[in-house]
Amino acid sequence: MSFTIHVRMKKLGKQRPGALTPVPFVLDRKPKTVRQLLTDLVTLGVRDYNARKDEGQLLPFLTREEIADQATRGKIAFGMRNGEDACEAEAVANAVLCFEDGIYRVFADETELTALEEAIPWTENTVFTFIRLTMLSGW
Repeated sequence: MSFTIHVRMKKLGKQRPGALTPVPFVLDRKPKTVRQLLTDLVTLGVRDYNARKDEGQLLPFLTREEIADQATRGKIAFGMRNGEDACEAEAVANAVLCFEDGIYRVFADETELTALEEAIPWTENTVFTFIRLTMLSGW
């Protein structure tokens, strides 16, 4: 059984138009806790990354908008990692540590989720918002 959630990602500072539009993610289960939510989203992201990497090209080109957006962050890159697979366990551990260290915050609608074992307050159309609080976290 799959379960679709909607996620917005925000970082402090200037945002490009449409940056806060919720993006759907299809997970294998409905997460019960913040830890499960983080684990499932990171695992999905790593699997998608590794699958794209194996197709030969992660990005065929960068658009002018992507170049301009990356330039405002100070680095323009295609995102390639020398052909190495990303490790799910390491990525999950990093995401959990960053959450514990306060590098980003997670909200379910308007409710901040502050603990890894906290139950997620599901509503009919819950939208999760991730806010990066530090400019140096590399997102």
